[in-house]
Amino acid sequence: MPPGAGGGVEESDVLRDRLHAAWLGRAAGCLLGKPVEKLPLTAIRTLARATGNWPLSTWFTARGVPPELLAAHPWNRRSAATSLAENIDGMPEDDDLNYPLLNLLLLQRHGCGFTTADVARLWLDELPAGRTFTAERVAYRNLLDGIEPPLTAVHRNPFREWIGAQIRADVHGWTHPGDPAAAAEQAYRDATLTHTANGVYGAMFVAATLATAATGTADVHRSLAEGLAVIPPRSRLAQAVRRGIGLARDISDFDTVVDRLHTELGGYHWVHAVPNAALLAAALTHADGDFSRSICAAVSGGWDTDSNGATAGSVAGLLTGHPDRLPERWTSPLKNRLATSVPSFDGIGFDTLAELTHLEAVRP
Repeated sequence: MPPGAGGGVEESDVLRDRLHAAWLGRAAGCLLGKPVEKLPLTAIRTLARATGNWPLSTWFTARGVPPELLAAHPWNRRSAATSLAENIDGMPEDDDLNYPLLNLLLLQRHGCGFTTADVARLWLDELPAGRTFTAERVAYRNLLDGIEPPLTAVHRNPFREWIGAQIRADVHGWTHPGDPAAAAEQAYRDATLTHTANGVYGAMFVAATLATAATGTADVHRSLAEGLAVIPPRSRLAQAVRRGIGLARDISDFDTVVDRLHTELGGYHWVHAVPNAALLAAALTHADGDFSRSICAAVSGGWDTDSNGATAGSVAGLLTGHPDRLPERWTSPLKNRLATSVPSFDGIGFDTLAELTHLEAVRP
């Protein structure tokens, strides 16, 4: 039985607060990484150093950056208008938040016994096709062409081991506190609509890590270990995660850890699940549960910066246990307001999302 299911009002309130911190953490980490998504590692470091923000410790800003640097390393065109420090006004729309919303809706409609076909129908009903990318867009197109899951994940889909399923895994972990195996199995049913092999393992790893962190009794290292325990140990993703953890334990300078990972895993596309899972695990290990260090390390490592920042923030937010324990510099600009292209949730507050997620976590 998950915490809060018959555990009394006080225990239920604790889980709700933990979920509130997780939603805020996911949003803050995503927002931190948005302006530098797609930028090479050297550009991220150069832009942050130009404003004295290295090692990374707060939002990126264009204020004080020499014009020649901005010309040489332009921000992510779609994101800078809403994600630089001087422009933040609530949490803007992003697929890293759209998918947790969709999965919350999935559980509300079908419960934890949903099928992959239920995920497909929900997407066709609620997810605008223009807000899908890579593997998700291919699978969506396959659905429109009459192809059924799991063939949607493999038919003309070169992106099926990329990070997309991993960014959809949070709600599966949040709603199974203390049961990482159940969280991973639920994430598997979601992920196989769009992904195979390491793309699916990334989702299972994150879901199980979050399910362990959601108990409030495990630290980040045990959470990562439980995440690793649900995926094939000889898979490339498991090997990369172990490598990220090992480097972060052995090397105190995180820039050196990142450089090693980029050297060893640089042959992958920057959106592939394998290098991003390794970086996420390294960042969380290095930060040792500290929220600011977790999201800043994940984003400062490059590759898929907003997705890694979001997942790191989700894990670290859970571990803090309460929204008031997150630094105000990360939560205040969010203004308890989330924009999304999932119509029924647009403008919703993170406190309301915590309440709705809590209802699914304690549903009999």
